[in-house]
Amino acid sequence: MSHIVKEKAKLLARVRRIKGQVEAIERALEEEIGCADVLQLVASVRGAMNGLTAELIEDHIHNHVLGAADDVERAQGAEELIEVVRTYLK
Repeated sequence: MSHIVKEKAKLLARVRRIKGQVEAIERALEEEIGCADVLQLVASVRGAMNGLTAELIEDHIHNHVLGAADDVERAQGAEELIEVVRTYLK
């Protein structure tokens, strides 16, 4: 996926920030901080994951549906997207 390679540094930076947020949840649980604080950390991670997912879906649409070379590639890109969205919404 060439668009993933082009955006590799930016995507990895986002993933590393999410990793840091998840580690903050782990530390919070180990330190037995309050429930509301842990919930806030979890909500932050969820928001970050949703943002990353939205960016990847948008890039997929632009590159594999709208920017497809032909109808066969466009159909394949659409089917891949449908499969991912179904999984995401479960």
